[in-house]
Amino acid sequence: MTRRSSEYPVPGDGVALFSTWRVGTPERQRDAVEAIGRAWERRAWPGGGLLGYDVYVGEDGETLLHYSRWASEQAFEAFGKTHRQERVDEIDTAVPGIERVALHRYRHYRSTERRGGRPGCVVIVDVEFDGADPGRQRAWVDAVVEALESEPGAHPGGVSAHFHLGLDGTRVLNYAEWESARAHVEALAAPGEGIGSGSALWKRVQTWPGLKGSTVRRYRHALGLVP
Repeated sequence: MTRRSSEYPVPGDGVALFSTWRVGTPERQRDAVEAIGRAWERRAWPGGGLLGYDVYVGEDGETLLHYSRWASEQAFEAFGKTHRQERVDEIDTAVPGIERVALHRYRHYRSTERRGGRPGCVVIVDVEFDGADPGRQRAWVDAVVEALESEPGAHPGGVSAHFHLGLDGTRVLNYAEWESARAHVEALAAPGEGIGSGSALWKRVQTWPGLKGSTVRRYRHALGLVP
């Protein structure tokens, strides 16, 4: 396998898995990333089903985000039955007490891109609805893209946004790339028609029927592996 920098989601019929670990401190974030790298690099790549695997450290100083791309759900299930546990055991031995918070499965739906610089920050917008409705997932994403495209001027530092639909029909995840965390913070705080501002289109997004809630978290890429 090979280490490489992060890249945006791959469209198609493949499955994207996003999971969160809580490790507690910046030091344990670093130790966990190193343990993950060792556990994977000393073993053979698990067949042709895994297309890539990235790990990110949270700006909060205590979490890790895992983003893996699989050719199918079946490929991930096969890996879980045969190769996953040995890696988990090695990582847990090196960094005891990891809390595995959540794992969700998605399929890429659509993307928007701007002519920006090199991504230095990944912003994860995680949205949950009150029940399964694939049509509502798609309609909400389309409304977000419309709101983004309606802004009078692109905010400096925005690179791309990649929207994923949860396979259970209840979630949407936006994997957004920014040049830096500061650029994202400044875009959120921009006066007038900024990201998530009080415009009619953004209010429509924020008050969508069935929307339970959303979270926004910033991450920095720490480890990338490909076959």
